[in-house]
Parts: sequence; structure tokens; C-alpha cells
Amino acid sequence: MGVAQQRGVLLPSCPDLKLALVLGERALFVNGDLQTARRWFDSAYRLAELYGDPSSLARAALGLGGIWVHEHRTCAESEMVRARQRNALSLIDPRSSAALRLRVRLRGEEDYRAGRHATIMRLLTETRGSGDAQALAEALSLAHHCLLGPEHSAIRLELAGELIGQAAVTERRGDLLMGLLWRTVDLYLAADPHAERCLEELRGLLAGHDHLAVGYVVEAIEVMLTIRAGRFAEAEKRAGECFERGVAAGDMDATGWYGGQLGAIRWFQGRAAELLPVLSDLVSSPTLSPIDHSYLAGLALAAAVAGDRRAAAGHLARLRVEELPGSSTWLVSMYCVVETAHLLQDPDTAARAYALLRPFAELPVVASLGVACFGSVHHSLGMAALTTGDLSTAVEHLRAAVRGNFALGHWPAAALSRWRLGQALALRDGTRDQAAGREQATAAREARELGMVLPSVAGRSSAGQGGGRFRRHGRHWQVELGGRLALVDHSVGMGHLATLVANPGREILAADLASGAWTREPEGGSAQPVLDDQARDTYRQRLGQLETEIDELESMNDLERAAGLRLEREWLVAELAAATGIGGRARPFTGSEERARIAVGKAIRRALARISAVDPAIGEELRATVQTGLRCCYRPR
Repeated sequence: MGVAQQRGVLLPSCPDLKLALVLGERALFVNGDLQTARRWFDSAYRLAELYGDPSSLARAALGLGGIWVHEHRTCAESEMVRARQRNALSLIDPRSSAALRLRVRLRGEEDYRAGRHATIMRLLTETRGSGDAQALAEALSLAHHCLLGPEHSAIRLELAGELIGQAAVTERRGDLLMGLLWRTVDLYLAADPHAERCLEELRGLLAGHDHLAVGYVVEAIEVMLTIRAGRFAEAEKRAGECFERGVAAGDMDATGWYGGQLGAIRWFQGRAAELLPVLSDLVSSPTLSPIDHSYLAGLALAAAVAGDRRAAAGHLARLRVEELPGSSTWLVSMYCVVETAHLLQDPDTAARAYALLRPFAELPVVASLGVACFGSVHHSLGMAALTTGDLSTAVEHLRAAVRGNFALGHWPAAALSRWRLGQALALRDGTRDQAAGREQATAAREARELGMVLPSVAGRSSAGQGGGRFRRHGRHWQVELGGRLALVDHSVGMGHLATLVANPGREILAADLASGAWTREPEGGSAQPVLDDQARDTYRQRLGQLETEIDELESMNDLERAAGLRLEREWLVAELAAATGIGGRARPFTGSEERARIAVGKAIRRALARISAVDPAIGEELRATVQTGLRCCYRPR
């Protein structure tokens, strides 16, 4: 009778221990199936403990560590694995290969949790002199984990190169894949133009034989590149597929990475406030890395965007900017800190963040191992300077950010940096500055093409009157209100709203809005035509001119200017149709101007619906402050 049966426990016999170890190591190092590997190594550890086999116990304890650091995220699981590894280490020869590998794993985990790297680097030196190829490969990868802060880019590349070379000695496919993956990640973190070459080499290796864990990171990088290209719908779909792959691989970062990818998409879409519920849950999730503060920083930013200044300030205070440990998410955390400080108009936090970020100006803000990218660090430096009021420095950094984002191929970040550059120029040189207008017009066009909503400068009235502004850009209106911005399709009602918002508190007759007269209410109650004979003749003459100009522009292939003139033509046709009756006679409003009230009211309500579809917050505010009727008025709160 076997040992397991004697003890009344239904466990496999000793050959099954060897099989569990072999299957666990194959799942981990060959297939990258972290979830399956954990199950096999857990079974192997229990069997080895039962049979009193220290060597197999150490082998199973090593396998439980996985290929990443901190693979076991809950306190209970993490402490159990560490206890098993320490127990196995105490039972084997301290001079053995297994003992060295266990020390490497334990020290690497401790350094990572503490946000440091000195101990694992000392142990790496010892491992290089041991002649143990597997121990060295594992020490190189673990040391790389502990050096993911932006200040260590050079040494990380050296470690990745050494690991690729060491894979030829260990002959373990997983070591080669990990070395190439680390090199690929390092190149993207450094904005190296050759990053794509390394990624392509990695894709080729995975095409022959998949590795779930490495393939998951590669797929995450693909999502990042899709966001950079501004293909938001495709990126969101791919992020969902990437999440499913991460879950299948057993990667504990799957939920957090999906949140980060969705966060980047929503940020550039101008919909960050929608992330509040998701981020609130993620911040308290035990699956997050102990040194990852990016989700708390993101929560502060989402709260600020949503207008909850108290919550945003509270989350920002919890971060303690100077104490944030260096990690793969440090730059993302700082990006969110700077944007939140801007929205809260907190120059002190902005100044401190600027000093911390300045050494990394030429780097991109990349989350973790290439999960998402927010563009050049110069953008954050420019926003910090904008918040502190150093406008010339802000302009300098934001210009560099536009260049940097174009080099990255990050079109949404480039549009956002260009928009902020235009705002900084307007604040420094005046709203009529041609360079400012040029940058803002270009950014607005780029944003429309990408489906972005661009933000306003916080703490400063965009309109100069009433805190709101409507600006026409071809077929769209740019609506700024309460620190928010929306791009809305043109309609007659948008023109009426633009007039009202530009004249806060002033009552304007519906008839004057309809005719574009904007004069005081006429004396008496006699009926008057919407357009007099001279106005109608002028409109018709202009229509003839427009037809000629449109034909000329289209023959020159100047489609953008032609489109603008076509909009003017459509407006004139609509105005003439509304102002004339049967036989082309002038259509008078009744004495009470009831028809004007109805027409203008309907047009404004349709415009408000369009605005709400793009930005519900702006739409709700305008509905509460715009009064329609015989007299219309915008009364800001």
C-alpha cells in the first residue's frame, strides 16, 4: 500500500510527483501558461512534502514563483508561496543550484515590493560567478523587473541583452523569449525607433510556437500602438480581446492592464469622467502591484474632470508625489498628477511634479510593459509650467511635445499637445495671436478626424464673458463651457446658442435671432417681414457669388474651403425659404412673433440635443441656463 493510501489521502503515487514537476515546468517555461503551471507546482509541492523529498520540494517552490515578480497578489497567497520557498531553502544544501535560485527569487521579490534593487543586483553579481546558467538567467530577469523606473533605461538594455545570450546556454525557450520581450519593452520605453524591429522578431518566434504570457504582453503592446494611431474603436475591441488572453494565461495584471488601456482611450476621447466607477474599484483591488500608484492618480484625474474637486484633491494628497517609488507606472502616475493639478489650479503640486519629471523630458509616458502610451513627457512639463503661470516655458515644452508625439506616431497625443500649445500661446501673446489661432485650428481639425474632444485651460474664462464660448470651424462648432469642450455638428440652432452665450444676461428677441438682426425689440406690435426686400436681394446676390466661388475652388481641388462655402450657401437657402411665402412673397411674423418663437425654440432644442449627445455635462448646463420664448437669454449660474 502506498504512502498516500496509508495516510488516508487520495494523492497520486511518487511517479506522479515527477510528472507534475515536468508538466509544471513545460507549462511555465515552454508554453507560458501561468495558470496551469501554478496548479501543477502546487500539486508537486504537496506531494514532495508528503514524500519528504527536499529536492522536488525546492523545484516545486521555485516553479510557484512563476516568471514575473509578485505573481501571487493577495496577501494570503503571496505569504504562502514565500513561506514555501523559505521552507524549501532550509531543507536543501545551501551550496546547491536550487538554493541559489531560491535566494535569487526571494531577494528579487523583496526588492520589488520595497521599490528598490540593491540586493538583487548584488546577488546577480554573485550568480554571474557561480557558473549556474539557469540561476543567472532568472537573476537577470528578476533584476530587470526591479529596474523598471525611467532612470534605469541603460542598465535594463544591458540586462536584456545578457539574458538573450544566456538563453543559448540554458537552452530554455522561455529565457530567449523573456530576453527579447524585455529588450522590446525597453526600446519602447526609451522611444527607440528600432523598437518595431524587435517586436517583429518576437512576433516571428511566437508564430511558430505560442507562449501565452509573452504573447499577452505583445498583444498589449499592439493595443498601445492602435491607440497611438488614433483608432479608438479598434483599440477598445483589441483591449477586450487582450484582457481575455491575459485571463487565459493566468496573468494577474489582466484586469489592471485592461483598465489602463480603457483609461487611455477615454482620456483622449474626452470621456475620462466615465471611468470613475471602474477606477474606484481598481484602486482597492488586491491584484494591483504594491508599487503601482497609477490607478489612484487616474482616479484623482477622473474626479477632477467630473468636477468633483474635493475628491480629486483628496486622492492627490494621498499620492505624496515625492514619495512615489520608481516603477514602470511612475511616469503615468505623474502624468495624471500634472493634469489633475492643472484642473484644480494647484501650482504647488505642479511645480513639484515639474522638478521630478524634468530629467525625463525626452521619454514617452508608457504604462507598465507597453500597455498604453500618453505621449511625450514634454507635454506634462508644459502643462505643469502652464499651471504655475510660466507661459514661455510651457510654450517651449509643448512645442517639443508636438514634435515628440509625431516621432512616436501618437496622433491623439500630438493633437492634444498642439491644442495646449495654442492655448499657451494665446495666454502669453493674446487671443488674436496668429500662431495661437493656427495651432488651435490645426488641433481642432486633427481632433475631429480622430474623434477626440479637446479640453479648455482650467481656471481661466475661455470666453471673457460668462465663462462659455462657441467657435465655428467649418462644419463644426467648438463649444467651451465650465472647463469642458465639445465639438458639435453645425446647425441653425448652434448659431442661435452662440449669439446667446456671447451675450450673457441679455434678452434677445426670437425674431432678431431668426433674422440675425440682434436689435432691440421694435416699438409697437405691427407685423414685419422676416427679411425686407433689400435683404432678400442681398441674400440672392450672395448665393450667385457662392455658386461661382464653389465651382472655382472645386476645380482647384480646394475641398476644405469649398465645403465651408457650401455651408454658407445652405444657410442662405434655408433663411430665404423660411422668410418667404407662396410666390416668393415676404412672410411676415404675426404681431406676437409667434412663428419666430416656435422656430427658434425648436432650433435651439435640437442644438442642445446635439451637444448633450457629445457632452452630457455641457448639454445639461446649457439647458439649465438658456431661456427660450419670445425673448431668449443665456443666464450663466
